[in-house]
Amino acid sequence: MKQTYCQTFPITAMDVDCFGRAKTSTLLYFAQETAGGHCLQLALDWDTLAKRRLFWAVSRYKLQITRLPVLGETVTVKTWPMPTTRAAFPRATAGYDEKGNELFRAVGLWVLMDMDKRSMVLPGKSGVDLTGTLIGNELALPNSLIPRQTEQSVLRQVGYSELDRNRHMNNTRYLDWVNDLLPATFHEEHTAKEMTLCYLSEALEHEQIRLNWHLNEDCVLCVDAYRQTGESTEKQNRIFAAEIVF
Repeated sequence: MKQTYCQTFPITAMDVDCFGRAKTSTLLYFAQETAGGHCLQLALDWDTLAKRRLFWAVSRYKLQITRLPVLGETVTVKTWPMPTTRAAFPRATAGYDEKGNELFRAVGLWVLMDMDKRSMVLPGKSGVDLTGTLIGNELALPNSLIPRQTEQSVLRQVGYSELDRNRHMNNTRYLDWVNDLLPATFHEEHTAKEMTLCYLSEALEHEQIRLNWHLNEDCVLCVDAYRQTGESTEKQNRIFAAEIVF
């Protein structure tokens, strides 16, 4: 098995914000697409797994950003699987500019889901053997995020264009929702340096989701998102959490 896999991406007008800098969701998209390319090479792609009624989902992401690439640049993204844990398949990713300078690095916890039961399948029971490696510059695996006290709240609804092939809201779109909490005037002066995202439950089309959030004096944005529904507990309704350091 080839341990690492690389893919290149031009930064187009669709990838940048109103200041010409790559959106942070674009970096997650690059990581997702490169992981998908590697899985295709390993015969662990969406179509192959679908025959076994399985699909990949990401449960946590940690991302450190050295510099956001800008419109017109080309980014090379390298990815490799890390050693499998009891519950997940960690995957490291790093992005570089044309001169080989690191732009960002990330680690994601990928899990296998049962397509019919919509529940997680542990690696040891999945029949999927993915040999991992450590090359020495991986981020530590992301921890969970406990609910924080927040001051502000926004209600959003999952739309058709936010769904991916698994018929739930794509992991990259959660980050767009988070960034929308702050105005362009803030983003003009502040760029994200580090972020952690925890995906706790899939968000489906038409679901109403409340984003509770707070930006503290150290420019750390904390977000907890909950499904707006009737009778289940708050813990069951928690969709995702995010912490972004600007």
